[in-house]
Amino acid sequence: MTISRRQVLTGGAAAGVGLTVAGALPTLAEPAAAASTASENKPATGRPFPPLVDDPNGILALPTGFSYTIVTREGQTDLSEGQGKTPAYHDGTGVVGSDRNGLTLIQNHEMTPHMSQYGVPHIEGTVYDPGAQNASGCTIITTDRSGKAREEWVGISGTVRNCAGGVTPWGTWLTCEETFINAGATWSAAGLTGTYQKDHGYVFEVLPNDSKYQLPKPIKAFGRFEHEALAVEPNGKHVYLSEDASGPNGLFYRWSNTEKIKLQSGLANRLDEGVGKLEAMQIRLDDGSILPDVSYLTSAQLGRPFKVTWLEVPDRDARTKTVRTQFADGTVTRGKKFEGVWSTSKGCYVVNSFAFAANDLPADATKHDGMVWFYNYADETITLVTYFPHNAAAEGEGANPKYADMTFDGPDNVTVTPWGSLVLAEDGVRASHVLSAIPGGPTYAIARNQVVIGTSNGANVYSEFTGPTFSPDGKVLFVNIQVPGITLAITGPWEKYLG
Repeated sequence: MTISRRQVLTGGAAAGVGLTVAGALPTLAEPAAAASTASENKPATGRPFPPLVDDPNGILALPTGFSYTIVTREGQTDLSEGQGKTPAYHDGTGVVGSDRNGLTLIQNHEMTPHMSQYGVPHIEGTVYDPGAQNASGCTIITTDRSGKAREEWVGISGTVRNCAGGVTPWGTWLTCEETFINAGATWSAAGLTGTYQKDHGYVFEVLPNDSKYQLPKPIKAFGRFEHEALAVEPNGKHVYLSEDASGPNGLFYRWSNTEKIKLQSGLANRLDEGVGKLEAMQIRLDDGSILPDVSYLTSAQLGRPFKVTWLEVPDRDARTKTVRTQFADGTVTRGKKFEGVWSTSKGCYVVNSFAFAANDLPADATKHDGMVWFYNYADETITLVTYFPHNAAAEGEGANPKYADMTFDGPDNVTVTPWGSLVLAEDGVRASHVLSAIPGGPTYAIARNQVVIGTSNGANVYSEFTGPTFSPDGKVLFVNIQVPGITLAITGPWEKYLG
């Protein structure tokens, strides 16, 4: 997630407005408990948001009728019990608890050692690798029911590049390391050097508990690779995991609970490293052949379900070869930047952020700047539900796009709203948005980042948005600006526009 998008840009690429199929999808997200039962079998429709109004404070442009408060800010807000300041590089976030007293969120901070002076501090009970100093991890945030901050403390530390993850059905957070590092490797930053004492590239569970009651132990059953996000099937049969990697492109995985172990808090102690089965996705075409890369599909296939089969990973801990290189090209379906994943009771959404540079996709495939898919648990099919076509202007070629709030690129994190529609966080190049995306319908801008972090070719540069997540009652949307790390609670008439 982080800066990989900007690093790959060398003067141009893709973008575009979101295209979606107009008809009903084979399976749509069901609304959450906040919505009426009568609406559960109807597609989310939504309506256009009002134009975005620039913020005089230069932080967040919002439609009329919406407002924000700052929940945490790197280096400024305080952690509890003298643990230090709020860490930097806010990323994947989920609301894991809600009661009459308020809300509990768990948040990733995506860093390597000393990438920022505000790394996640090593607090007793939270440390995985003592060698990963001042690096990544998660914090736990509590707010009142309107999103006003109360407390924040460390949930896990000593991890590397915690990117996204997923909320579990039992109310914890599974955080994903988007890296692959072997114990004994060295790091160097800010004039300092050090050595990793443990392997990295795992999923960890973070509990909504005090720091001293955490379990900083990898869930090796879910494999060791450049994890991005995941979704737990509500019945506990499967966990779906995305991989943000290239050379070759990453994969979409399924872990199967073949031993029928009850999934609950303390997962790392319940799942041995070889338990269950980890498999990579194969999208099947009509003749039964395997689609080698997702970018062969375009907006012409919107709304069309494709059958999915799965191929077992030979060595999930990648002792001799990284997981994705254990498969020959053409035996699995690859994709540039498999990113956000979010579960419903019927299936999960998964995002591919973009593919436009020479090494992003096969030479005869089609450049794009974002795909959103829906995988149906029961049917074992995958359907393209939103597509952002190539648009060079939004990627930095030539003049800025004339209609920036209708030109979208680089969807990344995704969440399902209480009304069954989606909210996407852009990891864009020029304008950076939070988007309302209707599966099988249009895409609208609902916020724009105004915090300038630099310039490029005379144009302002803005950081990506990360970690969109709604309160269960649909009243508060939490979202992060990654640089500088800011968590925002946005309130307004959500149901009017998303319901």
